Amino acid sequence: MRTAEPRIAPGGRAGTVDPARWPDVAAVPRASRARRAVTEAVVRRALSGLPLRVRFAGSDTVGLGGPLLEVRDPDRFHARVGTAGLVGFGESYLAGEWDAPDPVAALTVLAAHAADLVPAPLQRLRRLWALRRPHEERNTPDGSRANISRHYDLSNDLFALFLDDTLSYSSALFRGFPATWDLLAAAQHRKIDRLLDLARVGGGTRLLEIGTGWGELALRAAARGARVTSLTLSQEQRALARERVRAAGREDRVTIELCDYREARGTYDAVVSVEMVEAVGAEFWPAYFRTLDERLAPGGRVALQAITMPHERMLASRDTFTWIHKYVFPGGLIPSGQAVEETVREHTRLVPARRDAFGAHYAETLRLWRERFTERAPQVAALGFDDTFRRMWTFYLAYSEAGFRSGYLDVQQYLFTKEDSVR
Repeated sequence: MRTAEPRIAPGGRAGTVDPARWPDVAAVPRASRARRAVTEAVVRRALSGLPLRVRFAGSDTVGLGGPLLEVRDPDRFHARVGTAGLVGFGESYLAGEWDAPDPVAALTVLAAHAADLVPAPLQRLRRLWALRRPHEERNTPDGSRANISRHYDLSNDLFALFLDDTLSYSSALFRGFPATWDLLAAAQHRKIDRLLDLARVGGGTRLLEIGTGWGELALRAAARGARVTSLTLSQEQRALARERVRAAGREDRVTIELCDYREARGTYDAVVSVEMVEAVGAEFWPAYFRTLDERLAPGGRVALQAITMPHERMLASRDTFTWIHKYVFPGGLIPSGQAVEETVREHTRLVPARRDAFGAHYAETLRLWRERFTERAPQVAALGFDDTFRRMWTFYLAYSEAGFRSGYLDVQQYLFTKEDSVR
């Protein structure tokens, strides 16, 4: 049971959260004194050995030194963590019950030690205490449409506020660091061009793109002379991508369909899919990779960009309901590199030919998005997104950036061939 109570707003002022929009942020879960005490003991033990400074209001500071994390309301913080684990940790941030001068730095430490935060005995009992994924968020054809819509149909105008002019919502590929905003569009084109080069997309290529985004890759392929069929489940993305195709005069070369990958038909010389597999779910990875295989002509090439995580961590958390699932990407699961290659080997005729990792580039991409989003907070508010949403989105970007900075997450570009077409 949860009780609605005032929260501590960002900046320490008392405020309220819209309980209709954010019920589990507005309400603090009821937790017994014993549960809170056990949670506090486990949390303090976990944090005391980390290179962090965790300051509990009205109490002491634990940790070995490093980035500061301030717990402003320890009772509510422990109630949420003790009831909902990492989901509660994120909700406590949305409620303003904890904060950090540099959230990315603090979250990077936590991400780097993710495997050790929960004591081994509790890890073995994970199935008993970890929240389970809702059945309705399975990535069936209908479930996928609902899951995709909850994120990508939020508002094209919202995404345009923090993405660069290419509207690319995936990792860029920079020439070097530090990355700056004025280099982001070129770095996104570099990423796209590298994928198209891997797939050998050129004049006359029949290209299937699974996951349209807002159309930049399709436009770039069409400029090379390819004929592109691009699939999306997002109504909003499709509408804007079609508008961009018309504005570029590429309607004769680009077709954008509102279509599940499982419903794709035809044969293509190349297939490209950018950060789509993370939305598929482990249950449907075989179907996804079989689609790449079945749609690809003999001698064709698949270029895939995918976020990955360590295999052991994927196995440990694959059935767990996380803060990201609840608030950002319902139904998602980041695969491991091992899972990708095993699925391809066991369910397709595709041959892994190349893999390149560039996780540090994603960290920089996310930093630039986060800084842009923060700078444009008034415009975000003008679109009708409240303070809690803006805090949630900032946390999502910081949380993701920390994953890449810590090495917990990586991003890969894969090349798969059919009938060993590489010479």
